[in-house]
Amino acid sequence: MNPGATGADHAGDGAPHSDTALAPVKVWDWPVRVFHWLAVACFAGAWLTAESERLHLVHITLGYTLGGLVAFRVLWGLLDTGHARFANFVRSPAAAWRYVTSLLGERPLHYTGHNPAGALAIVALLGLIALTVGLGWATETERLPGWLDEGHELAANALMALVVVHLVGVAVGSLRHRENLPRAMLTGLKRGLPGEGIRRQHGWLGALVLICALGFWAWQWHSAPVATGQDAALMGGDHDQDDDD
Repeated sequence: MNPGATGADHAGDGAPHSDTALAPVKVWDWPVRVFHWLAVACFAGAWLTAESERLHLVHITLGYTLGGLVAFRVLWGLLDTGHARFANFVRSPAAAWRYVTSLLGERPLHYTGHNPAGALAIVALLGLIALTVGLGWATETERLPGWLDEGHELAANALMALVVVHLVGVAVGSLRHRENLPRAMLTGLKRGLPGEGIRRQHGWLGALVLICALGFWAWQWHSAPVATGQDAALMGGDHDQDDDD
């Protein structure tokens, strides 16, 4: 039996539970929700500023923030005792396939926390984010050999593709379970059995994560070099010279 699952494979735990027997319970604590939406904002911002020279510092800042968020999420996935704990939701590829195929049936398997397919996507997303940020740092500090200069961009493109797959999965899951999964990540509430809700929301830790991110952004902003009038003139002169060429 899969813990936290309701549906046909719950028969080993007594009578199967239908979706109608479930009630809203608190599933996602504040650290998970703050991590999720900060990661969404940082990835979107980093993607949109990737080709901008003027916003290069913003791109770097958001990328490094993503790296810090991934480090926190891995640590929280090891220390937490609720639905955020990796051991409580990461399952085998076979379980993920069983869940995906159940979506085609009349009674898709319902998981109070992450479903097995979503869990694999989350692990892959965390790994790809870490790889993308690491390659970006190596590129920025010129620590990569020449033939790996494009590695950061390739990793970012792979990450975007996986994000799209994840969003499709969220949309399909929301429709099949008649449950707004993005809203659940905002409110922390999902349908489940009364005993499956979390007892502590760790609001102080969620606030600390947000404060650390905002503090890092402020530090980056204040430590950024300020362009002088002479620098602007030199840049303008370079552009004029390029035009003459």
